[in-house]
Amino acid sequence: MGEEEQIRALYREYWRCMIAKDAEGLRGLMSADYTLTHMTGLRQSAEDFLEGLQNGTFNYDSADHDSIVVTVRGDTASMIGKSRVLAAVYGVRKHLWRLRGDFTLRKEQGVWKLTGSSASTYE
Repeated sequence: MGEEEQIRALYREYWRCMIAKDAEGLRGLMSADYTLTHMTGLRQSAEDFLEGLQNGTFNYDSADHDSIVVTVRGDTASMIGKSRVLAAVYGVRKHLWRLRGDFTLRKEQGVWKLTGSSASTYE
């Protein structure tokens, strides 16, 4: 499997873990310095985000992927994933979101890790 396909597989695994509320699985995909910037502008560490996933602040039911675009530059990469996600967050009822995730990645000891992401919507 090539580098780009490895990263696409990581994106699909990221969403599998999000839906399953698999915090340990997500930790395995993230670098120690991972940060997430929500579409509201709120920036969270991996641990803060995972706490919200575990305590019910973030609830993901499904994710259907429209596109996953990857650019590899040596041991770093960027990825833009666009997925239709059924989710209930911050106490709001379930809604189908067209979520765009802009990710940065770094290869650590031969394994791709997410170093950051920024969420927005797409048309």
